[in-house]
Amino acid sequence: MINKITCFLVVVISQAGWAQSQERSVINGRIVSNSPDLEGVYVINAQTETTVTTDNSGTFSIAAKPNDVLVFSSISFKEKRVLLTAENFSDLNFSVSLNMVMHQLQEVVIKNYNNINAVSLGIIPSGQKSYTEAERKLHTATALNATANAGLMAGGSVSADPLLNFFSGRTAMLKKEVAIEKKEIFMKLLESMFSLEHFIERLKIPAEYVKGFEYYAVDNEKFTAILNSKNKTSTEFLLGELAVKYKEIIAIENK
Repeated sequence: MINKITCFLVVVISQAGWAQSQERSVINGRIVSNSPDLEGVYVINAQTETTVTTDNSGTFSIAAKPNDVLVFSSISFKEKRVLLTAENFSDLNFSVSLNMVMHQLQEVVIKNYNNINAVSLGIIPSGQKSYTEAERKLHTATALNATANAGLMAGGSVSADPLLNFFSGRTAMLKKEVAIEKKEIFMKLLESMFSLEHFIERLKIPAEYVKGFEYYAVDNEKFTAILNSKNKTSTEFLLGELAVKYKEIIAIENK
């Protein structure tokens, strides 16, 4: 059994190496939707983990090849995966339709039951870790199944699912999605704390660079740690320091 698994993994690794050796070219496309806000949608090549974002018209450019899978991810849209074909690279009007995430609420009567929750009712164990959607996918892909948790699979070998996910690149892709999800959460938190006018008038960031500055800020781990504390004074102070550095970068690029 172990020999069979070993042979299978060797084949998977060989195929992955062969696929990565093929040259990729840039494919241009755009997303379409009923939403007027098409900017900032993440486009991920699941094979190479290359990530780009769409501009305000929904267009994007990314290195890929036929049989690569593009993952389109955003808080505003449902995730979509597209398997590329050779025809897509010659299609001047290559487009991907995305569906918006709809939040429909019915009438709700709220009552305060402080002592009644999922833990007190025994639905979930006390101290259970809560996962976001992307974290749940990653946990499922990397955790051993119920049989493996109890001990071993039939025949005495450990479950190979986490290994297969690792070598196929699925684990790496899911980790990328977790990072993207966290970044989107920080972006929403930042935008809820400071208005567009604050970036333009107070920090003196040109309007066309505001979105880029927000991405720049949430890439800074020190900043996201302070941002997550929701201390607006400390967040505003560090945001001002980052704005100075970002404007220096803009000035250099525009020379």
